Amino acid sequence: MRNKLSVRVSSVALAVAVSAAFVPSAANALTLMDILRGRQKESQRAPVVEQQPQVQQQKQVQRTYSAPKVAPPKYYAYRADPVRMIDIGEIRDPVVTGSITPDEAEVEETTTEVAALDQGSMTDAVETETTVAIAQDDPRQYLADAQVKAIDDVASAIEDYYSNGGELIWVQDGKVSQKARAAMRTLGNADVFGLEPDNYRVQLPDLLAAENEDEEKAALMQFELALSAKVLAYMQDAKRGRVDPNRISEFHDLKRNPVDLGEAIDSLAGTVEVAAFIESYNPQNQFFQDLKAELAELRSTETVVEPIVFTGSVFIRPGQTNQNVPSVVKAIERKASPEFKVDHAEIFAAYDGVSEEYTPELVTLVKDFQKSAGLYVDGVVGPNTVRAFDVETNDDRTQKVLDAMERLRWLPDDFGPRYVFINQPAYRVYYHDDNGESFDMGVVVGNPTNQTYFFKDEIETVEFNPYWGIPRSIVVNEYLPKLRANPSYFDQIGYEVSYNGRRVSSSSVNWASAPMVDVRQPPGERNALGQLKILFPNDHAIYMHDTPQKSYFERDMRALSHGCVRLSDPNKMAAAVLGVPETDIDDYIATGKNTPVDVPEKFPVYVAYFTAWPDANGEVQYYDDVYDRDMYLKRAMDAESEARVGS
Repeated sequence: MRNKLSVRVSSVALAVAVSAAFVPSAANALTLMDILRGRQKESQRAPVVEQQPQVQQQKQVQRTYSAPKVAPPKYYAYRADPVRMIDIGEIRDPVVTGSITPDEAEVEETTTEVAALDQGSMTDAVETETTVAIAQDDPRQYLADAQVKAIDDVASAIEDYYSNGGELIWVQDGKVSQKARAAMRTLGNADVFGLEPDNYRVQLPDLLAAENEDEEKAALMQFELALSAKVLAYMQDAKRGRVDPNRISEFHDLKRNPVDLGEAIDSLAGTVEVAAFIESYNPQNQFFQDLKAELAELRSTETVVEPIVFTGSVFIRPGQTNQNVPSVVKAIERKASPEFKVDHAEIFAAYDGVSEEYTPELVTLVKDFQKSAGLYVDGVVGPNTVRAFDVETNDDRTQKVLDAMERLRWLPDDFGPRYVFINQPAYRVYYHDDNGESFDMGVVVGNPTNQTYFFKDEIETVEFNPYWGIPRSIVVNEYLPKLRANPSYFDQIGYEVSYNGRRVSSSSVNWASAPMVDVRQPPGERNALGQLKILFPNDHAIYMHDTPQKSYFERDMRALSHGCVRLSDPNKMAAAVLGVPETDIDDYIATGKNTPVDVPEKFPVYVAYFTAWPDANGEVQYYDDVYDRDMYLKRAMDAESEARVGS
């Protein structure tokens, strides 16, 4: 009886699920629920409530159901790595005992066949290794009393090294060694490499304050342990970055570069050129070297970029007189691209720099700036236009370089001989091949609501005449209101709807319940992906693709997509990644058929975010922080500094 009831309950549950996703095509049609209840004929059904007129029914649906939303990825309140006390237990030195013969050792009977042994490698003597406790007068005894904190993996590496008989690295003959002083100078110069010296500061031991030899040894061991902790922290930060990007937001998806701290501390003990060894953990690529040189230039220059100040709440209409007009013109001239300045050279030359009248010529200047920045073009200078000026000082640029140096540590030191690099704030993609051509082109990236992620992957496939699989977030957030008013909407615009892998009509879906259906747009001239897409399969459904909306590439501000990367010259990129002439790309497209083509060999693509980045000549260019990620990164770095300085 229980099994029958269970089967019936499961059947009813299945019926409810199916009924929720679909509606009958006619008011008196027999449903799956009716069949399960034993009704075999139309006449056996319960009376159907008479439907209201179509207009009233739509109003009722709109009033009854609130449109659900698929939430975008979120930013976090950054949490720094916790620190703990380093705990050095009993220290034991490894000792190799004298050789012993088999006659002197206890030999257990074995069943090993003699023939299986290599007679030429056998010896009568056996060396054994053991450990012994260190002497009572050994200064390392005081390591157990040192009070030093570090993050867990640094603390574990230090504990393993010293507890297993590691020799002192920074103290020699009862003094602070020259090697230690060289390491401290290196830590003090951390800012040269974009790191924060205060995070690695170590105090020299005050031996004059020691009242006896025991206190002197204790002070030296406190210093030994503290310097080891700070040096390892520096090396780890230099290699992988101070900040874990995945704790900043869900828009980051990066594996941290591994750092073998056990190997690092062993090498510190044996190296003589300690400064060079410590600094070698910083990125060695040319991008980092260019950023490092730019940081030094910004800090040494005596030419300070004058801040442009706007007074009060700015709102200027054409024909008005306003004290902020000179600042508007100055900001546009500083912010505009070289091409913009050439096109508007006469207006800039004619303006006297002090007039507060918002003339028709200046209105034209503002409108053209608004158009280039992707703003609403009305000639009114309001908060959005002022925000687009994003006027930078030397301090602003310095912070952008520091942010770039930190982000570069999140990526491999060597990008590889062949790669694609997408820099979202620059709205550009760079193709690099040591053995062939290198080029770049404009891109459109995700808008601030649908941001493009920061991650690394591998290019695998070029798909010609692609389908566009519409993400559920777009179906729910953008199409659902239309579908509730007109369930046939997808059928009418030619989109394909599938439920559990089976094609269904859009009109058969009960859109009021926001069902889990798959929707895609077939290939064609109107396809949102254009004529091809370049795939690097990832968890974020992001790829590079063509687009029918070519006009977007005329804008300076191109954060306009739903997250994928649109290419200004997709055929050129497809030819490069496949290693074929562009005429082959035209041939694939001309078939009109959906055709995936695997690249001959996978290679990396970096979907990155740098508001300061070196160009092909090594000159650092600066870009708008379109997603406010610099702000979130600065908060994370401040949180790490606070946790470390406090330890």
